[in-house]
Amino acid sequence: MKIETHNINDIKIAEITSDETIITTSQDGLDLLGNLYYQGFDRIVLNEKNITPNFFDLKTGIAGEILQKFSTYRVRLAIVGDFSKYTSKSLTDFIYESNKGRHINFINSTTEALKILSA
Repeated sequence: MKIETHNINDIKIAEITSDETIITTSQDGLDLLGNLYYQGFDRIVLNEKNITPNFFDLKTGIAGEILQKFSTYRVRLAIVGDFSKYTSKSLTDFIYESNKGRHINFINSTTEALKILSA
């Protein structure tokens, strides 16, 4: 796992990159949150490919558990990926509602994620 720091408008944003899955359980999500928060990050960009596919099956509860932690600790998260491949109406609605807020966003590109998190 590599952490790239972006400093935009005096805001420190962590972009996480890896060739492996980083989050497979809700505990992995909490560990990542704690690690990055300890390093002074309160805005994070994470690629969809680094998250278990179970995250995107809302019935598993993994997404809810992880995203609740990010919201509770007021750490903003942008998940970058192509979400059109997911056909679940509940997930589509979840993404739509998340994108209305500021804490959790599902974005198509890293550039767009950095723009949103630095605003």
